[in-house]
Parts: sequence; C-alpha cells; structure tokens
Amino acid sequence: MIGQMVLRNLVHRPLRTVVSVLAVAVEVTLVIIIVGLTSGMMQETAKRIEGVGADIMVQPPSASVLLAFSGAPMPILIGNRLQQLRYVEAVAPILLQFNANGVEMVYGIEPESFRAVSNGFVFLAGQDMSGPNDMLVDDWAARSKGLKPGDTYRLLDHDFRVTGIVEHGKGSRIFVPLATLQELSGARDKASLFFLKCTRSDHTAAVMEEIRGILPRYEIRPLKDFLSLMTSTTIPGLDAFVTSMIALAVAIGFLVIFLSTYSTVIERTRDIGVLKSIGASQAYITRALLSETALICAGGILMGIGASYLTRAVFLSALPTLSILITPGWIVRAALIALGGGLLGASYPAWLANRRDVIEALAYD
Repeated sequence: MIGQMVLRNLVHRPLRTVVSVLAVAVEVTLVIIIVGLTSGMMQETAKRIEGVGADIMVQPPSASVLLAFSGAPMPILIGNRLQQLRYVEAVAPILLQFNANGVEMVYGIEPESFRAVSNGFVFLAGQDMSGPNDMLVDDWAARSKGLKPGDTYRLLDHDFRVTGIVEHGKGSRIFVPLATLQELSGARDKASLFFLKCTRSDHTAAVMEEIRGILPRYEIRPLKDFLSLMTSTTIPGLDAFVTSMIALAVAIGFLVIFLSTYSTVIERTRDIGVLKSIGASQAYITRALLSETALICAGGILMGIGASYLTRAVFLSALPTLSILITPGWIVRAALIALGGGLLGASYPAWLANRRDVIEALAYD
C-alpha cells in the first residue's frame, strides 16, 4: 500500500519529480567526473613516468611529485657527478616546461642519454630528432593535434618541425632538444630532474643511499613506486579542491531534495491529517516521505551514472589526451553520498509533517 501511495505522489507532480531526479543526477555526475578526472590524470601521468624505464628520479629540494610544479634550479653538471656513482649505468637530464596553450608538459631531452635510460622510443612514423628545431610527439598528441612528420608546430613562440611520431608512454607527449628548450625558457645549463638507470634494478636502494650522501636535501624517488605517490593528498591543494567539489555537489542535491520534500509536506497538509485521523502512525508517515525521497535518489543515481559515462565519452572525443577514470568504488561512494544527502534533506520536512495537529491539518485549505 505504501509503495502505491509513493508512486502516485511522484506521478501527481511530474515536473517536481523530474527536477529532483535531475538534481541528484547532477550531484552524482559531478562527484564521479571530478574524482575520475583528477585520479585518471594522476594515474596516467604516473604510468607514463614509470614507462620511461628509469630506476630513480632525482629532483631539487622540496620539489613536488607533480612535475608541473617543478622548475629548473639544478645545474646540469650534477648529471656528471651522478654518472660517476657506482651501479649507475646512464643519466638523462630533463628540462620541464609547461605549455599552457596545450595544457601539457614538454620534455627537453638529450636524445642519446634519454635513449640510454629508456631503451629508446618506438617510432610509428618518421625518425628521431637531429636538429635544434626538431620535435617528437607521441601518437595520442599527434592524433589530438592532427600532426604528422614534416609538419610545423608552434610551441613557446618557436616553430618546431615534427620529425617523428612515437608510441605513447615515455614520460611526456612532446619532446624537444634540451639545449633549445633551455634557451627558450631562460634556463641555460639547468635541468628540472635527472632520470637514472642502474646496472641492475636491485642496486636501486644502494644508489639512492649514495645520492642522499652527496645531495642530502634533494628529492630522490624510486620510479617503481611512483604510481603510489601520485595521490590527491600529495599534490598541493588538490585534495581540498576535490573535497570542495564533492561538498558543492552534495549541497545541490540536499537543497533540491529539501525544497521538494518541504513543498510536498505543505501541499499535502490535509492529506497528512486524513492519514493521521484514520490511524496512520508517525513512523508510517515518515517512512512514506523517506521512501519517496529514496525512490527519487535511486532514479537520480542511475541517471547520474549513465550521464558520467556519456560525459566522459564527450570529453575524450574532444580531448583524446584526457584521462577520466571511473571506478566501481567511486560509483558506490557517489551513490551513497547522493542517497545520504537526499534522506538528510527530507528529514526535517518529515519531522515537520509528524508535528502537524490532526484538527489543524484537516482544516487546512
């Protein structure tokens, strides 16, 4: 009986029901997409850095694990010192430059040293860099930007010639000569980080300990654990941003459900009085209102999950290099957040309905 009453109440006000369901759907979609975007980009970035094939990454003091926050304060001569360490097979200096126009990180590399550390690129088209104005792009960036070997691409107010398309997964999506990027960014003889390749992977700990002895304040990170370091708590402000976005989404769902349920209680004052007069308990009325809210939330959750996958598909079609990670864990969390917020928003109107005096409710017009 209570189920039939709940369904009839929802159908009786279709516009209000649809708006409430859409609000919950927006809440769920915001949570899933915001978390999926941040975690997806961090995981994809970490995988590309691990994909370089190096064993150790050396960064300047207090450098962030998120390379976009790194500058170029290290003298490149540090690389010579690292090369002389026991068990070090190769050292590759890297200069990082953030390209705001393409929202991407550019690697300035020495092709020979980078090849020694990473075992080289897998070329899908074209050839390696040979001149100061040459550029390599990975297949995802090439597809996104419509580039092919021989094309000219303007980067940092400088015209580069695309000489090759390489397989993605080697740190960056765009590679230019180290010396050229140093000149363009005003960081002559500087490097943002060094990738080190050990003679054997089990020598990594020993090499890291030796580096700490000669560079005590520098950040020394093993790349095999890099994925575990890329979390929202290790990146400045990101955890607060994600929490703020989730709180905003919850506020949207809470307010809409609250207003919808409150107006429902006001409109059905007489109906509530009739129910009380024929013996309906407070628990029955509360259960009816909360069941109605739960049904709205369920519809919004299903719509929000579908909208999340649709939103991801739209984003990826427009920006192929973007990464949005939708996981079952966060789908469940988003659903629980939406359901909890909805029931919380309906709690006060349900309490208000139970306080209605039967005589006043029956006399309400």
